[in-house]
Amino acid sequence: MKKIDRNYIYFGVFLMLAFVSFLSEFDLGIRVWNNFLVFAKDMVLILPPAFVLIGLFDVWAKRESVEKHFGDNNNPLRFLWSVLLASTTVGGTFVAFPLANSMYHKGAKYSSIITYITAASLFMIPMSIMEASMLGIKFTIIRLIGSLPFIIAGAILLEKYFEKSGYQLPVVLDDK
Repeated sequence: MKKIDRNYIYFGVFLMLAFVSFLSEFDLGIRVWNNFLVFAKDMVLILPPAFVLIGLFDVWAKRESVEKHFGDNNNPLRFLWSVLLASTTVGGTFVAFPLANSMYHKGAKYSSIITYITAASLFMIPMSIMEASMLGIKFTIIRLIGSLPFIIAGAILLEKYFEKSGYQLPVVLDDK
C-alpha cells in the first residue's frame, strides 16, 4: 500500500473517532477535534501566503546574491544574514525548510542553511516579542545572545562533518 493511501486511511480513522466522540460525548475526543480545527485554521491562514513568499524568494533572489551573502566564502557576516532572514520567517519550520531548500539550490553553504533553520525556530520576532512581554526583555536578550554561539558552532561542525563524509542532499525526482 502506498504511503499516501495509508495517510488517507489514518485521516479517515481520525474523522470516524471524532464522530464517535461527538455521538458518545467523549470529552477527550471532542477536545482533540477542536484542537485539530484550531491547528488546521492556523495552517490555512499561514501557509498559503508563506509559500507565495517562498516562491517569490525563489524567483526574485538572484543566485549571485545568495552566494555572496550565504555562500562559499569566509565572511562571518553570512551567519548574521542567516539569523536576520530567520527572524523574519513566519510559520516556523513549515516555511524554513522549503526556503532552506531554495537557498541550497542557489549556492548557500551548509553552515548558512543550518544556521537559518535553527534560528528560524529560536529568533522569530513575534515569538520574541511575546516572550519579552511575559518573561521580561532581559531574559529574552540573554536567551537570544546565549543561543547564538551554539547555533553557529553547531552549524560549522555539521558543515565540516558533511564535507568530510562527502554528504550531498538527495536529488528529488518527479513521480510522474
